[in-house]
Amino acid sequence: MSDATQHPDADAWARACAEDLAAEKARRRGAGGPPPGTAAEELRKLVDAVADKVSSLQNPLLGAGAQSAVRQFVSQAKAAVEPVIERNPQVFDHLAAAGNELLAAYRSAVEGQEGRWARGPGAPRPDGKRDDEGPGPTEHIDLD
Repeated sequence: MSDATQHPDADAWARACAEDLAAEKARRRGAGGPPPGTAAEELRKLVDAVADKVSSLQNPLLGAGAQSAVRQFVSQAKAAVEPVIERNPQVFDHLAAAGNELLAAYRSAVEGQEGRWARGPGAPRPDGKRDDEGPGPTEHIDLD
């Protein structure tokens, strides 16, 4: 059976899929709450949340002195982090961007390897050439 008889309107199918994907992305964006702030604001929120959680822990195994020491440590750590965030908010944005680039590079390496594994050794690549090199399905991937 030819492709034309199986899918008489392949463009309609592609459009429907694209519309469904766009609707799902919009739904997820709306369900996620407010968009995240800058990396510095997010770090500040994280520090505040951790400080609040640690300060609210009431562990009966720790004595009053230990709980007081934990609270003091948390307040000192917060006091040390806050000026760094205030003076250098752009540094955290750059670190976040660098992290995203590293993640993208890692994903690219892994997706390429997965494609080679899925095709198997000697199978044609999407560009029509043969893929006769690369590790087999049980070999180690060296990302260094």
